[in-house]
Amino acid sequence: MASSNSGSDERAGAEIVHGSENCYRHSIELIEELGFPTGVLPLQDLVECGRVRETGFVWMKQKAPIEHFFEGTKTLVSYAVEVTCYVEKFKMKKMSGIKSKQAFLWVPISEMSMDGPGAKKIVFKTPLGIGKSFPVTAFMTIEEKEKYLQGKKEEEIKENC
Repeated sequence: MASSNSGSDERAGAEIVHGSENCYRHSIELIEELGFPTGVLPLQDLVECGRVRETGFVWMKQKAPIEHFFEGTKTLVSYAVEVTCYVEKFKMKKMSGIKSKQAFLWVPISEMSMDGPGAKKIVFKTPLGIGKSFPVTAFMTIEEKEKYLQGKKEEEIKENC
């Protein structure tokens, strides 16, 4: 019974959004605010999103669990009906509801982070602290990737001058 109380206490003072369009917009704004590419959490049919700014606790509920194959990493990822985490700039920690298929096993993902705005990689960690990194571009939309690559070209031009 204590766990249900802690769940509601965890959500006390939350900003809560309902409805597919509002939740989608809210989730994209949050991911951008944290500095991640918007394709990193491809949740679908969201019905509720919440955020407690004081603690960084965030949750997103979708109609049904989904699996998503990330072509850029050749990884299958499973998302539960509810995904939760604590957020800060360039980091999502204490994540729940996300598993990655590694060989023949489903491995829970408990954290993802980047080194900062110019980071080239996103590091994903399991609850045991074992990590794996992937290029940030593997989680970008086509528009984000074009903008990112254009910025890299401009940096190269400046360096060569």
